[in-house]
Amino acid sequence: MVRRLGELEDAVMTRVWEWNRPVTVREVLEDLQQERSIAYTTVMTVMDNLYQKGWLRREAEGRAYRYEAVSNRAAYSAALMNEAWSLSDNPAAALVAFFGMMSAEQREALRDAIRVVQLDGPDETPGAPGR
Repeated sequence: MVRRLGELEDAVMTRVWEWNRPVTVREVLEDLQQERSIAYTTVMTVMDNLYQKGWLRREAEGRAYRYEAVSNRAAYSAALMNEAWSLSDNPAAALVAFFGMMSAEQREALRDAIRVVQLDGPDETPGAPGR
């Protein structure tokens, strides 16, 4: 089960995802402090929690750690969408409702994504006619 990240967890992960490299608690702290007053120990605890939950991996560097993301934001978003969809008692209706909420740009992105994942060969469903 995928749990949505809390506000501070998301702020930390956003930086880790955007920077796309191993980071220290100090680096994340200094960037977060541009927006809010926050203690080193708070950021350290959040990053340790994210490590414990499997969102970050870490490697010791002296007395500290360097953290990096286990997966990217797109994978996180996809997992949240899949979790929400799997909770529906009528997945088709849930998709129809979800698509109805999309903007024109989001629907175009959906069409692009479907084109990317479609198989080039015949349908793999047994007995289904080829394309």
